Amino acid sequence: MRIYFDHNATTPLDPEVVEAMFAVCRDEFGNPSSVHHYGQRAKAALDGARSAVAVLIGAEPSEVVFTSGGTEADNLALRGAAAAAAETGRRHIVTAAFEHEAVLNTVKGLTRAGYTATVLPLDASGVLSAGLLREAVTANTALVSVMHANNEVGTIQPIAELSAIAHEHGAVFHTDAVQAAGKIPVDVRALGVDLASFSAHKLYGPKGVGALWIRRGVRLAPVLTGGRQERNRRPGTENVPGIVGFAVAARLAASRLETESSRLAALRDRLEEGVLARVARTEVNGARGCRVPNTANISFAGVEAESLLIALDLEGIAVSTGSACSSGTLEPSHVLKAMGLPSHRAQSSIRFSLGLANTEQDVDRLLEVLPGVVDRLRSLTPQPAGSNE
Repeated sequence: MRIYFDHNATTPLDPEVVEAMFAVCRDEFGNPSSVHHYGQRAKAALDGARSAVAVLIGAEPSEVVFTSGGTEADNLALRGAAAAAAETGRRHIVTAAFEHEAVLNTVKGLTRAGYTATVLPLDASGVLSAGLLREAVTANTALVSVMHANNEVGTIQPIAELSAIAHEHGAVFHTDAVQAAGKIPVDVRALGVDLASFSAHKLYGPKGVGALWIRRGVRLAPVLTGGRQERNRRPGTENVPGIVGFAVAARLAASRLETESSRLAALRDRLEEGVLARVARTEVNGARGCRVPNTANISFAGVEAESLLIALDLEGIAVSTGSACSSGTLEPSHVLKAMGLPSHRAQSSIRFSLGLANTEQDVDRLLEVLPGVVDRLRSLTPQPAGSNE
């Protein structure tokens, strides 16, 4: 028996997604830019998919640009908006220290190209203060980028409030909504944002497919050069099978959202309460009330997170120490550090992210195995005299 608690890293393909993608691979091989019968059949599939993704996020189909994933969507949003704004003299970017590397490293790249950046800290709740953003945005600010839901601790940001602050100064507002879509309701218009990034493989769709929502009227310079696909925003022949898979995943996510959110929240609470009750010296990281329903991030004092991950994997339970894009590094999570957690706590934290296939039995199996695993690992690690850590 193997148990998968790492759905924020990626999700398994839904069977309906697999069937739809296989059918397109088999039957709709045409290039959607071709004017003949085969091309127009592929274009019809592409148009239908664009509409389905738009429905999930409260958008118009014409505002959805398909990309190769969330990382490309973030790059297109930040680099494209920055380049467009540079023509007006605005060359300042504001973001938060807990962003995904796709945003943080893109901002670093822009600073090397002559832009300035302000990276805002946050408190232990994991929620960005509107007051901090208000102090950071100036008349020179071109772009503000704050993620909707954090990938490591699951905290949900007050995006509507934050975007309103950016707009008071004439700045464009982008949100990385990769971890929000399919877990909580996402309405880009209600959020008041200008740009929003999404990824198919976080909601039971295929890897290598994402989307950027671009509010009508927002100026965005293309990052790639080539043909005129995606309304001149993203050149290159579209990945029609992957995009159709994304669309099916989006439809399923919309239909399941209400019931699945409440079910996952109950499972997450069962997991957290069980861990805190059965394993001494454990703490939940981040605000417990304002977060996506499937995510729990817990620190285990006196245990190296990597060792705990491996020990649980040997027991058939897959968890994570944080973002899959940062795996392999020995550095503590930049998200937990941004929240002000000391390094030893950040290095002892595990993320549990639940999904469609998880059950109460899965959680109970974890709670059965975990105390013994933690005790064994702690016994192998010398603890400072008198330490409660």
